[in-house]
Amino acid sequence: MTKDLCHCIVLRKASRRVSSYYDEALQPLGVNIAQFSLLRNINRMAPVSLTDLGQRVELDRSTVGRNAKVLERMGLVDIRPGKDQREATLTVSEAGQAVLTEGAPLWDGVQAGIESRLGPDGAEQLRRLLAAL
Repeated sequence: MTKDLCHCIVLRKASRRVSSYYDEALQPLGVNIAQFSLLRNINRMAPVSLTDLGQRVELDRSTVGRNAKVLERMGLVDIRPGKDQREATLTVSEAGQAVLTEGAPLWDGVQAGIESRLGPDGAEQLRRLLAAL
C-alpha cells in the first residue's frame, strides 16, 4: 500500500490544500479560515457559551476556549461571564462584525472557485461523500 492509498493521508492533504485557498483569501483581514469559521459560528449563536459553541463546531471546550481567547486578543470577540458565573459567553465585537462583512465575499469567492473546479455535480458529490464519513 502506498501512502496515497491511505484515506486519512489523502483527506488530510486535500484539507490542507483547501484550507490554504481560504487562508490566502482571508489573509488581508488578518484571520485564517479556522478563525473566520469560529467567528461566523459565534455570530450565528450569540451570545453563546463555550460549551454550546464547542458542540456546534465539534471541538472540545478547552480548544474552543483557547481559540476564543485568541479572537478576543485580536479584538474580534467579547468574552463575558454568563448567567452561571462558571460559564463564559461570547459575542462578536464591532471589529469582528467588520471582519465578517469584509470576509464574506472573499469566502464566497473561494467557494465559487472550488465549485468551478469540481463542477456543480462534483461539488455536491463531494459534500455527500464527506457527510457519509
